[in-house]
Amino acid sequence: MKVAIIGATGYGGAELVRILRQHPHVSIHSVHASSLLGEPLTGSYPHMQTIVDDKLQPVDVNKMSQEVDLVFMATPSGVATELAPQFLENGVKVIDLSGDYRITDQEVYRAWYGIDPSESKLLEKAVYGLTEWVDVDLSEVNLISNPGCYPTSALLGLAPLVQHNIIDEKTIIVDAKTGVSGAGKGLSAATHFAETNENFKIYKVNQHQHTPEIEQGLHRFNDQVGAVTFTTHLAPMTRGIMSTMYATAKSKTSTKALIELFEESYRDDYFVRIREEGTFPSTKEVYGSNFCDIGITYDERTNRITVVSVIDNLVKGASGQAVQNMNKMLGIDEKTGIDMMPVFP
Repeated sequence: MKVAIIGATGYGGAELVRILRQHPHVSIHSVHASSLLGEPLTGSYPHMQTIVDDKLQPVDVNKMSQEVDLVFMATPSGVATELAPQFLENGVKVIDLSGDYRITDQEVYRAWYGIDPSESKLLEKAVYGLTEWVDVDLSEVNLISNPGCYPTSALLGLAPLVQHNIIDEKTIIVDAKTGVSGAGKGLSAATHFAETNENFKIYKVNQHQHTPEIEQGLHRFNDQVGAVTFTTHLAPMTRGIMSTMYATAKSKTSTKALIELFEESYRDDYFVRIREEGTFPSTKEVYGSNFCDIGITYDERTNRITVVSVIDNLVKGASGQAVQNMNKMLGIDEKTGIDMMPVFP
């Protein structure tokens, strides 16, 4: 399988290069960007020296379509809306990491992203690639919309509760924190070292564009789910997301029963790991890996359930999950090329 990466100079694109160059069934045919054309990728990422010698190329849909089987689009919002239809028409599979095909309601997308949505016929064909919960044969799919990093963490942590009607759908709160790499490689005052070091900031309060994606994802499990409270924070770390989720139980339960529910829900899912009672994961424990670690507890005093879900935002929250989806597209073991132990400490 020959693949191309569009948006290779971003953190997500660079992570795809790191993962795919070790993949036994894939070769990186070309890397593409909108700037630094003709320059080696090592100019942006010197740590790849002697390992990667690819030069950044412009996007030529016709030429690429004759040479590659699949394109990863690690691009800003709006780019895949324009390019993906052209690749698909030429028989090239697309995995979009940008979010252009995640929201099925075009007006909702326009309202939250502030740009025109993708065409409806492709939105209907795109499969939302929350891998553990995909219910179609991905080998028959040509367009996968890779979930956002926050929604991956939140949905994996809430899906069993919502699907089994355990919680009051109107009480869901998602309190999430991310490392600075989640903001992308572009420089801004918000991600300046002096602004983030020894600091902890809330941002995009009631305005984060991943809100409708989380709501849409939960609604697929239970059509009673409506609006959720989703709050995001920037933590002074490079990688990682911790989503702490709260909801009121519909009836009395126990921590043991909830853990058993999660273990059963993810029994066949290698990359979701459920913690034992009384223990909770930290972001460092999934660093550099495709794992999502989840801890659950029930408070009898408040009748409230708390779920803690952690991922590496650049791996399980982006490029790792994209490769996991690609593996299922190829009909091979989903762990291929991404069965990496977390980096610790």
